Order: sequence, then structure tokens, then C-alpha cells
Amino acid sequence: MRTAPTILHLDMDAFFASVEQASKPSLRGKAVVVGGLGPRGVVATASYEARVFGVHSAMPMGQARRLAPNAAYLVPRFTLYRSISERVMELLRALSPLVEPLSLDEAFVDLEAGGVAWDERSARLAGVKLRADIRAVTGLTGSVGLAASKMLAKIASEEAKPDGLVVIEPGTERAMLGPMSVRTLPGVGPATGDHLRRAGITTVEEIVEAGEDELVRLLGKAHGHGLYAMALARDDRPVVAEREAKSVSVEDTYDVDIHDRTRVGLEVQRLAERCVRRLRGAGLSGRTIVLKVRRYDFSTLTRSETLRGPTDDPAVIREAAARLLESVDTTGGVRLLGVGVSGLADYTQEDLFAQAAGERAVAEGPVEEHPAVPAEEQPSLAERRWPAGHDVRHTEFGHGWVQGSGLGRVTVRFETPSSEPGRVRTFRVDDPDLEAADPLPLVLRGHEGGDEAPGAGSQAVSSVPASLPKSWSGSGGGAATSRP
Repeated sequence: MRTAPTILHLDMDAFFASVEQASKPSLRGKAVVVGGLGPRGVVATASYEARVFGVHSAMPMGQARRLAPNAAYLVPRFTLYRSISERVMELLRALSPLVEPLSLDEAFVDLEAGGVAWDERSARLAGVKLRADIRAVTGLTGSVGLAASKMLAKIASEEAKPDGLVVIEPGTERAMLGPMSVRTLPGVGPATGDHLRRAGITTVEEIVEAGEDELVRLLGKAHGHGLYAMALARDDRPVVAEREAKSVSVEDTYDVDIHDRTRVGLEVQRLAERCVRRLRGAGLSGRTIVLKVRRYDFSTLTRSETLRGPTDDPAVIREAAARLLESVDTTGGVRLLGVGVSGLADYTQEDLFAQAAGERAVAEGPVEEHPAVPAEEQPSLAERRWPAGHDVRHTEFGHGWVQGSGLGRVTVRFETPSSEPGRVRTFRVDDPDLEAADPLPLVLRGHEGGDEAPGAGSQAVSSVPASLPKSWSGSGGGAATSRP
């Protein structure tokens, strides 16, 4: 196990909400909540201003609205988030060939493998430069943790939030971990945490005091051994550059339960098409088709079918999903549907089309992945949807974003990432001068590397937070008790 703090963990601060604040000047410094806005929607990300009211990710959106009724509630713009994430990951890969993305806004980096860090000082310099580069390129902030292992680096980035950097120096790990909650350790969720609490174990130091044999008795051999090692700050997991995907899937939750069997079937077909697009986008195919159904009573059923070989053919996957649906009783109503493909491979077995679709489909020709919609079936102007937070352009007023819509009206605030807070105007939903638009860049390419970026405030450097041991060193613009 290495001793120098050369494992870096980056976690972007309130990523989705921060992107929205950076792109919308009127929302900077305000409570912003991003997620599904329907009755069954959940919070994807809340800005730090919204967290003051108790709003957090995975919370039902209805509860969030009760806690923070005056917050801005926006529909996610995943295409924009992915494009910004790609730029951040490019910066990480410039540091090292060993970058392990965990999500759009989080990754581990082995700085030693990239030759940019070999001790505490060089690691700190690399972390400081990375945070500055991210700010220059994206206009956003990220928190960095540096330690000798992945577990400790992630704990350090948690303590650095928001907008900070914390280094766990060699030899201080045990003292730092001891008073922390058992929930701090990887693999300790609510259920395991409750089980340990009932046994009188609430801190990491109490895990060590209980001993490895007691942990094995309480949690089983594999979990007990692993948890005891982590309590002793032992974590030999390497940074893995390529995290192999185990499956590709899509799912939708419906605001109102679907009872009509024909509608359920059509939704499954639509989900199968979306799943195929994701498969092809990743250059993958798969052998096992999986159908997920959550019924009206919250019971969840999964059905699967394994083909002779991998495929990415939409007809094969649609028909397999339809066959799986035949074995599921949806009489009482369906609240969620999902289609996935597992057993992934980077090649396709060409004869599977005939296997699943039969000679009939072959005679009719392949089904288009994106069938053309006749002009008379295109949505009319009055049927256009205007998701809250999404970009629009008006012939006269220029670029803006949707604040809300309803009763045949849509309200738009006209502003850009580099403008002052803009004015609000209301239009008919069928106004021919209003159309959906692509997001604008948060930082103009010519300004990257400059002193300021849209939405960026001053970067304060603070002393070590009082809650941390003095052997820790950190800098950042927020208290160490804040969380991502």
C-alpha cells in the first residue's frame, strides 16, 4: 500500500444545480432544485442554498416543494451536463492515464501513475491546479481530496466541500477515522449502520475495538473482514481506468398508473428503442434482455430472456421485451417500466434478427431505429412542451429559458450565462416566434484561463476547519461540514 497522498478524488459541487446557476444569472445565489417535476418525481441535485431548507438528492419532489416553496424547480438538461462532464474528464486524463469515473461529476485519479505527484507537496500542487483549471474551463467549482487510498481520498473530498481541497497526510489516517460515524466507511448503508448501532457500534474506532471476529459474526465473513480492514485505514483498491459496464437500461416512472394493456405494450416498445440507442451509442450489444415492471402496489417484477448471442438490433430487442411482458400481470396498473440489456459485448451476432423476428420481419425489411413521422403527425404548435429550465430562443428577444408553463402560456426569462439577470416575458405556447434552443456555453472559449468566469465568485482560502485534526490540511470556500 502506498504512503504518499497521490490518489485524488474529485467531486463537482452540486453539479446539476451549479450548471443551472452558472447558465442563468438570475439564479445565482438562489435555491435551485433539479429533478423530475411530476407528482412522483425525485430530486436529482439541490444547490447549497436549497440544502439550507433540508432539501437533498433522492428526496420526493413534493417534499422538497414543501420545504423550499420559493426555490427554482428545473427539469434536468442531461445533454449539457454530459458535455461539461466530458471537459472535466479531459482535464483529469491530462493528469494521468489512470482515471476512474464514478459518475458525471465524480472520479478517482492516480496522480503517481501520471508522474505528476510523488509526495504530499506535489500532490497538493496538482490538486490546486486542477481546481483552477476546472474553474477556468467550465466556470464551476469542484472539491478535491488527496490521500494514499481511494477510501480516504473520497472521505477527504467530502470534508473539503464545497469548493475546497483537503489532504490526509500519511500517519494521521487512524486518528482521523476514529471518531467518525460508521456510515463514513464504504459499504455501510442505513441497514448495516442500524445493525451495528444495535450492537453498540457507532464510530469507526468502536469497530476496531470490537475486533474482526465480532464484525464477522455480525455481518458475515466477506463484509466483516472488509469493514474491519477499512476501519484500520487499509484500502488497497487500485484506480481502474476502464469501468466495464454490466448492463445498459432505461426506465420511466409515470405520474398516473397505466392500466391500459395496449398503452403498457407501446411504452415497453418505446423503452426498448431508447435502450438500443444507448447500446449503439456505447458501441455495445448484449445477450440478455431484461424487463422491469413496478406495479400499483409498489411490487417490482423482473423478467429476462437470454438470446443465442449478442445483438443491438431494435427488432430483436423489441420483440424479446414484448414476449417478457406477456408473462406479467398488469391488471392493477403500472407505475414504472424499464427495459435493459446485459451480457454485454463489443460485437453483434448478425443472424439474431431472424431468430427473434422470423421470416415475416425479414420479408418486410429491417425496422428503422428512427422512423420518419409523417408531417400530419408532427406535434402542432399548441402541443409543444416547454420543460422548466430548458433553453428557448425568440425571434425578437433572443436566448432565454423557460420559467414555467401552463394554461396555454409559457413564461420565459431572457438572459445568457454572460449577461446580467434578464427580463421575464409571457407568450402563448403556440407562439410561432418561440422555439426550443441548444444551451449556450458557460465559458466562452476565448476567456478560458482568465481570472473570472460566469457564476464564479472569489475563491477564499481558509485555514484547517476546526472539526478536522491539525494533521489535515485544507483550503476552500466553505465549511467542512457541508456535503455534496
